[in-house]
Amino acid sequence: MYVLKKFGVSLLGLMVVLLLVAFFLPSKVTIERRAVLKAPATTVFDQVNRLQNWEKWSPWHTIDPHMLLSYEGPIAGKGAKYNWFSKHPDVGSGSLTITNSKPYQRIDTKLKFEGQNDGFAYYTFEETPEGTVVTWAMEAETGSNPVHKYFGLLLDPMLGPSFEKGLENLRKIVEKPTAVR
Repeated sequence: MYVLKKFGVSLLGLMVVLLLVAFFLPSKVTIERRAVLKAPATTVFDQVNRLQNWEKWSPWHTIDPHMLLSYEGPIAGKGAKYNWFSKHPDVGSGSLTITNSKPYQRIDTKLKFEGQNDGFAYYTFEETPEGTVVTWAMEAETGSNPVHKYFGLLLDPMLGPSFEKGLENLRKIVEKPTAVR
């Protein structure tokens, strides 16, 4: 009985500590990756701004090349939207809409994942003598739920490598000598 009581008190103490730590965890998480691509900002921007181009460089398209895609709105820029439908657990289903597009500088998107809160991503493009610095970032609200806050800690290790792969795929496209400029 003593061992069971000690175990219960220890478990309760651990839960209290985890709740206290969660109180100090951020309720907003940002995942960000950058790459310098040896191509003009116009070329890189156009690859991201036109959603149908994503099939060539998005890391999730290589995970499930059989996902179903549909497009709505304009071909590129603000209001362009694409929906994806996948049974693959690492891809899922959802939609992405360009909410703002400032030519050759920044693109803002809204992500709707099936069964989850909305996410917001943005891409910035800064032309330098070395090439175009592309930043791909995503922001997510975890709210005040302690479980969601702990999950937020896992987002960067989970999504960061995909962002890196996407930027590398983008590099292969825009740095080709035959890339449309």
